[in-house]
Amino acid sequence: MSEFNIKRRPSQRVIVGSVMLGGGAPVVVQSMTNTDTADVEGTTRQVFELARAGSELVRITVNTPEAAAQVANIRRRLDALGCLVPLVGDFHYNGHRLLTEFPDCAQALAKYRINPGNVGRNRAEEDPFTIMIQTAIRYDKPVRIGVNWGSLDQRLVVRMMDENARLPEPKSVKAVTRAALIASALQSAQRAEQLGMKHNRIVLSCKVSEVQDLIAVYRSLTQQCDYALHLGLTEAGMGSKGIVASTAALAVLLQEGIGDTIRISLTPEPGGDRTQEVLVGQEILQTMGLRAFAPMVTACPGCGRTTSSFFQELAQSIQRHLRTQMPVWREQYTGVENMTVAVMGCVVNGPGESKMANIGISLPGTGETPAAPVYIDGEKAVTLRGDQISAEFTAIVDDYVARKYVKRGVGSGE
Repeated sequence: MSEFNIKRRPSQRVIVGSVMLGGGAPVVVQSMTNTDTADVEGTTRQVFELARAGSELVRITVNTPEAAAQVANIRRRLDALGCLVPLVGDFHYNGHRLLTEFPDCAQALAKYRINPGNVGRNRAEEDPFTIMIQTAIRYDKPVRIGVNWGSLDQRLVVRMMDENARLPEPKSVKAVTRAALIASALQSAQRAEQLGMKHNRIVLSCKVSEVQDLIAVYRSLTQQCDYALHLGLTEAGMGSKGIVASTAALAVLLQEGIGDTIRISLTPEPGGDRTQEVLVGQEILQTMGLRAFAPMVTACPGCGRTTSSFFQELAQSIQRHLRTQMPVWREQYTGVENMTVAVMGCVVNGPGESKMANIGISLPGTGETPAAPVYIDGEKAVTLRGDQISAEFTAIVDDYVARKYVKRGVGSGE
């Protein structure tokens, strides 16, 4: 995809269902449902939608006996739909009980997410962390040991703060808290290995909500271990703030070769589409040249030469069409995700940008001749006029895909 070769950090390769993390494998995009997992239909539907949008792992909440009792049923329904996306169980506080009491749940999940900050606090019975690790070993499941800024083990924090206070030159509270995050993750991973968990069955994450903190934590963490790493800015926020903050943090780390899987933790608008976080994650990786997921649309921002909104409407229409068709094309054609499309609004940059894309259209700006030349692989192919430009251009894109890209299972191209 890119002429720039970003050197990836060496990390252990972890197999999660059919998905490979780390070990030089492409960075994996994942997401999480926000449904009640006890709601089988609602959760199955949302997992399916997230997977169809491109989420390669989907995490579900497993917090109650009612939720745990339905995990295997959800897995069966997804399999019946042909949706084989691995499910990750998100456990807090009572995961050891749920995994023990519901063996079908333990078996159906592809990975367990364990938060060492709350998995075993104030427990009188046998150590919950030990039970969860032993269960993962029994069913041959990898684990993500996920430490969070907001649920960090306070006993560890207090001890490290006390040690810091006795230093001749104490570090800042934030620096000690960052160190506690890393210590919690690494100590928990070491403990899991002592219990019999294989080194290459462990993924680590240390999530915080501030950009600079996330960068500092992962830079330090990557110097101290070779575990596969999950990246994400927790509680990133809503709308543009969440997107910008997540992009700012993850882009720096990914550019440095840090990170094997990512999640964009966006707060959805009321009634909003959960798949947005998947698309943002894909677009971060694609615009950085790390992976390709769907054809990219180049479109100009508009200026005084483009007083008509038609090119904006066409760009939006084409973007929507490409995203809608991509799940179908992904199954039918090889390489279509690398296609580029340009929708330009006037003669200044329109022809040039259109020639650089696989397919480009240069729409007339204010005062220009009412004609829209279309370029295919750098050559002018046709000029569109009239009221059906949008439909005709969409048909040209569809025809290009059918002619240009190799059908899966077919040995030749056009």
